[in-house]
Amino acid sequence: MHNQIKELRKKLRISQDELAKRCKVTRQTINAIENDKYDPTLQLAFKLSIHLKTSVDELFKFTEEDEGC
Repeated sequence: MHNQIKELRKKLRISQDELAKRCKVTRQTINAIENDKYDPTLQLAFKLSIHLKTSVDELFKFTEEDEGC
């Protein structure tokens, strides 16, 4: 699942550390999500969308490659 976190965070001039503090997670968690190495919980996805001023479905893009269910 690809996400727009890094792009939106930079547009809003928020550091990884600041976003992590707002969402009550570590900076490493934000970094892992930005680099598609970790999928956040639904609760964290909503927190990220609130702080990045977008919707969850705009923040995270589900692709055909993700359909491996």
